[in-house]
Amino acid sequence: MNINQLHDMAEGLFSKRTTLMLLWQEQAENFYPQRADFTITRVLGTDFAGDLSTSYPLLCQRDLQDQIGVMLRPTAKEWFKLGLQHGIEPDNEGKRWMEWATQTMRRAMYDSGSHFTKAMKEGDADYSCFGQTVTSIRLNQRRDGLLYRCYHLRDCVWAENSDGKVAMVARKWKPTAFDLKRLFGSKIHDNVERIISNGKPLEEVQCMHFVVEAEMYDGSGRMPWFSIYYDVQNKHVMEEVNTWNREYNIERWQTVSGSQYAFSPATVAALPEARLIQAMTYTILEAGEKVTNPPMIATKDVVRSDMAIYPGGVTWIDRDYDERLGDALRTISIDPRGLPFGADLAKDSRALIMQCFYLNKLTLPERSPEMTAYEVGQRVQEYIRGALPLFEPMEMERNGQTCDLTFEILLRNGGFGSPMDMPKSLQGKEIQFEFESPLHDAISEQKGQKFLQMAQLIATAVQLDQSVAALPDAVTALRDVMDGVGIPAKWVRSEADVEQIISNQQAQQESAQLLAGMQQGSEIAKNLGDAQSKAPQAEAMV
Repeated sequence: MNINQLHDMAEGLFSKRTTLMLLWQEQAENFYPQRADFTITRVLGTDFAGDLSTSYPLLCQRDLQDQIGVMLRPTAKEWFKLGLQHGIEPDNEGKRWMEWATQTMRRAMYDSGSHFTKAMKEGDADYSCFGQTVTSIRLNQRRDGLLYRCYHLRDCVWAENSDGKVAMVARKWKPTAFDLKRLFGSKIHDNVERIISNGKPLEEVQCMHFVVEAEMYDGSGRMPWFSIYYDVQNKHVMEEVNTWNREYNIERWQTVSGSQYAFSPATVAALPEARLIQAMTYTILEAGEKVTNPPMIATKDVVRSDMAIYPGGVTWIDRDYDERLGDALRTISIDPRGLPFGADLAKDSRALIMQCFYLNKLTLPERSPEMTAYEVGQRVQEYIRGALPLFEPMEMERNGQTCDLTFEILLRNGGFGSPMDMPKSLQGKEIQFEFESPLHDAISEQKGQKFLQMAQLIATAVQLDQSVAALPDAVTALRDVMDGVGIPAKWVRSEADVEQIISNQQAQQESAQLLAGMQQGSEIAKNLGDAQSKAPQAEAMV
C-alpha cells in the first residue's frame, strides 16, 4: 500500500462515518454543547446552550465526566503502580524498582509541560458523552518530556484488523505554514515555503497524520508501526518514520459487533429523556408565563393605543365606548391547575436522566456510628456491585492504555535508565499496571476486614482446640493484606531478610538453651563435687 492508497482508504472511512456524525452532533447538542461542531462550524462567542430550555442533561453529563476522573485518576493519591502478570510475584528488590519506576513515571506524566491533566479531562468528556476518545502520547518537540493531546472525534477515523485491534489511525490536521516549517524544516513542500515568504505564516494547510501497521503499509518495517505526515493540499509526504508504538490511544467504552466505533450507554439511554425534558420545560415555562402574564383581549376600534400591561402603564380607550357592552380590555382566563402535573413529569424525567448517567450508583454509602461492622460491610458490598461494572472496563480502556503507552515510550527512550539495570526478577517479564481508586479502596478494605475476621475466628477456635493456631499462614496473609492496602515495599523487609532474622533468632535461642544447659550441668557437677568432698568428713563424725 502506497501513500495515495492510504489516503483514499482514510477518505473512505471518513465518508462512511457521515451518519454517525449526525448522532454525535445531536448528543453533543443535548449533553455537551461545547463539542457540538461535528456537522456545523461555530464562531467565537457562540452561546453554546442558547437553544436549550434546561441545563439538567448537561449537568448530569458533567457529573459523570467528573466522576470518571475522580474514580480513575484521584490526584490526592498514587492511582497507578507497576506490577507483573497475574500469579507472578516479584521479590522485594523487584518491588522496590517498580515503586521507583512508578514515581518516575508519575513525575513525567504530571510535569507542567506534558498537558496530561488537560488531555485526560477533555478525554473524559468525550468518553462519557460519545463512548470513545482519541488521545496521543509522544515525546515533545525537544524530546525532553512527554506530550499528551486529546483530539476531536470529528477529525479522526480508525480501522481494525482481524484480531479486533486498531490497525490504522488517520487524523485530519490543519497546521499553520509556520508550524509545518518549525516541525519538518526543509521537508515541507515548496508551496508552503512560498506561503511563508509571502508574509502569510499563519495560513492553514490541509494535512493528515497516519499511523498504520507496518505489515499493512509495506511489510518491510523493522518496527511494527509507520507514522506518516502527509500534506494533502500539495500531495506531499513530509515525514515517514518506522516506529515502535501507535502513538494514538483509541479508548472505547461499549462496542457492538461489526463496528469499530463505540457508544456511550449513558447518552444512548438518556437522549430520549433529554429531548422530552427540553420540550416539557419549554411548555411549563410558557404556561407559567401565561399564568403570571396572561394574554389580553382588546375590543377593535376601542383601544386607541398599544396595550401597556407593564407596571404603571396607561392604555388609552375611546371615551365614547359604552362599557356595558363589555370590558374594552381584559385578560384571557387560563386554568393553572395543570402546572403541578407538568412539574411532576419533569421531576420524573430528571430522575431517569440521573439513572441513565449512573449517578445513583456512584455515591459511597454513608456510615453512621450506630452501624455494626456487618452492616457497614453489606453497604460497601452493595456499592461495589453497583460501581464495579461501570468502572472496571473504563479502568482498562482509559488508565490501562495510557499507562502502557507511557511506560513503553519512557522505557525505550531511557526514562528508567538502561533495561539491563532492572532486577533479574523483572527482566523478560511483562509489566502490567495495578490501579488505585475509591472503588479499589473499598475492595481493599474488604480484604482487611476478612483478615480481622479470620483472626477473630482463630482466637475463638483456639479456646476449643489449641492446634487450630497452626492453621493460618499469618505471614503470607499479612503480606497480602499489606500489599492490598498499599503499604510501600521499602517499609517491609524482603523474604530473605525475614528468613535471616528468623534464623538468627532461632540460633540465638539455641545458643541460649545450650548455654543454660551448660550452666545447669556445671552447677550439677559442682554440687556433686562438693558432696563428694564432704562425704569423708560426714563419715568421721559418725
